[in-house]
Amino acid sequence: MNRVQLAEFLKDRRARVSPSAAGLPAGVRRRTPGLRREEVARLAGISVDYYARLEQGRGPHPSRQVLAALGRALRLFEDERAYLFRLAGEQPGPRAGPSRVVSTGIRHLLERLDDTPAFVIDAKYDLLAWNRMAVKLMGPPPPERNMIWNAFCGPSPITPDSPADVHAFAEESVADLRAASVRYSDDEGIRALIARLHAASPEFTRRWNEHHVCVRRTTTKTLPHPEYGELVLECQLLHADEQGQRVVFYTAAPGSRTARILCDLREPARAR
Repeated sequence: MNRVQLAEFLKDRRARVSPSAAGLPAGVRRRTPGLRREEVARLAGISVDYYARLEQGRGPHPSRQVLAALGRALRLFEDERAYLFRLAGEQPGPRAGPSRVVSTGIRHLLERLDDTPAFVIDAKYDLLAWNRMAVKLMGPPPPERNMIWNAFCGPSPITPDSPADVHAFAEESVADLRAASVRYSDDEGIRALIARLHAASPEFTRRWNEHHVCVRRTTTKTLPHPEYGELVLECQLLHADEQGQRVVFYTAAPGSRTARILCDLREPARAR
């Protein structure tokens, strides 16, 4: 364990993370940039004294659980996370689980897309953020924010008679979730979702047992709208791999009926 370099690395990365990026209020004026020690400790679930001793180069050997929590609190990239583990004399374990914190930059992007429905999901398909155009197209987000759960166990679960697009989403999302369960093998949220789906949906279990694996990419889908009927949309994905998140955009071919309807739906958009 290299205590000196570990201390320097923690201090440097703490100064780099803004409160807003960590999902914290800016609060009173700060004398130095970045997070305070007590904020890092709170985000990581450790005591302030323990964290302070690590930054002072006199702390005990941190456990792998503490290192993983510090990596999440300091919003480390994968290479930085591996470096943190090695400074502490540990080999990097599985990738950190997907973050539920949507960055300020992504939220600004949603706000600026005032003519494009867009939303953010994490690796297990939890809906994290959306813009007003997404609400105009698909309605308000449901109380249950997991898209896979809604597909299999929601108010209108998948049946043999469901539209082809619904079956395609079910097949792709289950294969995607299987890939995520390996990529984030230690993530309790993903494990809990899979167990919950197995308990509630034989259809999910049937598809899971097919062992299909993929990462979802761009696709074309048809969405029903209560006023305009079926809309044909291109579903584009922007992968934010370090956060385990994706930004999903719905666009339409220029000059198409769906493109004209999106223009009709357009209004000043703000991200939630």
